[in-house]
Amino acid sequence: MIREIKDNEIKQCVSVIRQSFKTVADEFGFTEENAPLFTAFATDEAKVLIWKNEQHRPMYGYFEDNELVGYYNLALTSEGECEIGSLCVLPDKRHSGIGDALLADAVSIAKASGFGKIKLSIVEENKVLRKWYEDHGFVHVGTKKFDFFPFTCGYLEKDL
Repeated sequence: MIREIKDNEIKQCVSVIRQSFKTVADEFGFTEENAPLFTAFATDEAKVLIWKNEQHRPMYGYFEDNELVGYYNLALTSEGECEIGSLCVLPDKRHSGIGDALLADAVSIAKASGFGKIKLSIVEENKVLRKWYEDHGFVHVGTKKFDFFPFTCGYLEKDL
């Protein structure tokens, strides 16, 4: 079941985000030393509360037996566009359709909210993830290299 995250579930969100993104960090050799701003290391309760309360990002979770196993948030980036943030699924729950359901939910909410485009960013070197998003109708639109990351950021978007 997918539903909006409640304030008392923020700690669970942080745990799911950090565990989920840690597998990417491990796969690509990111550490707190070489990528301290990567999601697996930089996400904490204070940051998630800023997303929710100050940036007004709606947050959603996929729950199994009242346990949070997947997460995403939506950022309102500009008129007519929104951005999916931190879409993730716990490693032991992957490949079971949860990510597909979360992505479909995000697209549905964006459409229902009147957005014409939905965007996201990924670790560009993660070819499996890029293909997954492309298989769901997203188009790769560019890359950007930041000095503070040991990877390239890839950008994808989908017209709604």
